[in-house]
Amino acid sequence: MGRSKVAVSLDEKALAQVDRLVREGVFPSRSRAIEVALEEKLARLDRERLARECAKLDPALEKALAEEGMSAELASWPGY
Repeated sequence: MGRSKVAVSLDEKALAQVDRLVREGVFPSRSRAIEVALEEKLARLDRERLARECAKLDPALEKALAEEGMSAELASWPGY
């Protein structure tokens, strides 16, 4: 995947925190620190979106749909 260069503006407090993490060796550079932070935020937003969509589902209906048409097959399954 290609990479693009972008410019961002940060407040002094945020930049100081990023610089501290770079000095401490947590990240090799400011760019990498910001890139990781952005990737983590985007992933979190995706998980939240998925959770919101899942919350809309009716568990009883989903179970019924999953089991639909299996009742005839269940009799032919071997016992355990």
